[in-house]
Amino acid sequence: MIRDITLGQYYPSESIIHRLDPRIKIIATIMFIAELFIVDDFIGFAICASALAVIVGISKVPLAFIMRGLKPILLIIIFTFCLNIFMVDGKVIWQWGFLKITVEGLYTAAFMGLRLILLIIGSSLLTLTTKPISLTDAIERLLSPLSHVGVPTHEIAMMMSIALRFIPTLLEETDKIMKAQQARGADFESGNILSRAKSLIPILVPLFVSAFRIAQDLAMAMEARCYRGGKGRTRMHEMQFNGRDAAAMVGLAAFLAVIILERIFL
Repeated sequence: MIRDITLGQYYPSESIIHRLDPRIKIIATIMFIAELFIVDDFIGFAICASALAVIVGISKVPLAFIMRGLKPILLIIIFTFCLNIFMVDGKVIWQWGFLKITVEGLYTAAFMGLRLILLIIGSSLLTLTTKPISLTDAIERLLSPLSHVGVPTHEIAMMMSIALRFIPTLLEETDKIMKAQQARGADFESGNILSRAKSLIPILVPLFVSAFRIAQDLAMAMEARCYRGGKGRTRMHEMQFNGRDAAAMVGLAAFLAVIILERIFL
């Protein structure tokens, strides 16, 4: 389960999506999330899913690797699905005591489950196709207008990038700790949910210790390299907006127009 989490990981490739300006990819991700909430029927979801499938194919990131990232949140998806099935009023098609399944509940459950899946896949493509340092620079550039009113945009972008970068690192540490505990006889698989939750407690203390150690090592490394914030810093690779990025922006605008028209007329 730990290895199935793909959030924060980068998948190296030479696709067009990887070479896009990271600012465009951040804007595209935000727009895609907004479009998922604009859509109010399955036709709109079919359009979004088709567009997402095309992007996944162009990115050359294996679909199996992307879908693997859904496993850790499968319980949340199932919980959301069941909650909508039993809690939405409407035409009853099955009832047992206070539990009932309605036509509207099934529709809402499928609708919300599909939205959540597309949301996760679309969001994960951002980190899978963008290097952490490029993501930091893009966030800082997008937030740069706020620096004129005293907002520390560079520090905010750095913290967000470090947080994303720490996700796979901490997952790897968790996996090592769990294997060490299992070698000492710990059992994380048997028993009910409560017993499994209690068995995870011995993992938390060494994990917190390891996280603080990694944070301290990172801080010392940044100080050794004379890091003093974003003021006066230059970049080895400056981001440049080219024709490929302009074409991507046109495509984003066209896709947004299609979603809005579908919402209005269908």
